[in-house]
Amino acid sequence: MKYRVTHKTHYCYNDAVTICHNEAHLLPRHSPYQTSLSGQVIVDPYPIRQDNWQDFFGNTATYFSIESPHKELTITAISEVEIQHSGVVDLPAYSQPWEQVRETLENSLISSDLEARELILDSPFISANDMLRSYALPSFTPQRPILDAVRDLMKRIDTEFTYDPNFTTIVTSIEVVLKHRRGVCQDYAHLMIGCLRSLGLAARYVSGYLETLPPPGQSKLRGSDASHAWLSVYVPGQGWTDFDPTNNQIPTVQHITTAWGRDYSDVTPLKGIIFGGGEHTLTVSVDVDSLN
Repeated sequence: MKYRVTHKTHYCYNDAVTICHNEAHLLPRHSPYQTSLSGQVIVDPYPIRQDNWQDFFGNTATYFSIESPHKELTITAISEVEIQHSGVVDLPAYSQPWEQVRETLENSLISSDLEARELILDSPFISANDMLRSYALPSFTPQRPILDAVRDLMKRIDTEFTYDPNFTTIVTSIEVVLKHRRGVCQDYAHLMIGCLRSLGLAARYVSGYLETLPPPGQSKLRGSDASHAWLSVYVPGQGWTDFDPTNNQIPTVQHITTAWGRDYSDVTPLKGIIFGGGEHTLTVSVDVDSLN
């Protein structure tokens, strides 16, 4: 599958912004199932400086700086990607017991295992604790294969939680999400990662896009696609496997990966510092168009 992704962000300020410095994660990355064919980030007003660079996790980050007064800012990212996946969910028939995975991560000196070990540690938005561990344990019975256990945890979150875009904000803790059983894709991903890390397992946050298909017989609305978030779990000797708890599925051809990291703070689509501006309004639209 080939896609063109257009992600447009528009800020409108009450007062002029005199200077802004920004970092964006808007261009899809390469992965075992995905090839980035092209990508550009267009900024209006024209920035005095704009550069792409590879961050710690190998994601493409875009830095730009505007030093002229402006009351509107538009960032348009246009990229094309190819997903090399059969579309069939093909988890291995066997995976190691989750306790064995935890033990290997604790003791292995293999470079890939050592790199994954940092994804067990706490991060700005995710801290392991007994509450998360207790929620995860019914899925992680003794000697259960890890991928089977993770899939069960994903199914429980999908079943027991209500998708509610009005309940949480970026600063809502995963403990609050767990208590009220409500949130959005970012919350679901953070919660599931926290559960896994609380068991000593390595999990990373994945950001990207999800192609949404219109109801039969209806045309797709422009801007109706969305940024999305899911997670990936590490198994020594097998690598990383993605899970999408919001949709209770293993990502295949409709999930487009932009970046991954410890949590949302590592892969924020757009963040920065501005001087001035006052109150502002923000509009975001995303289009994922199939090129096949």
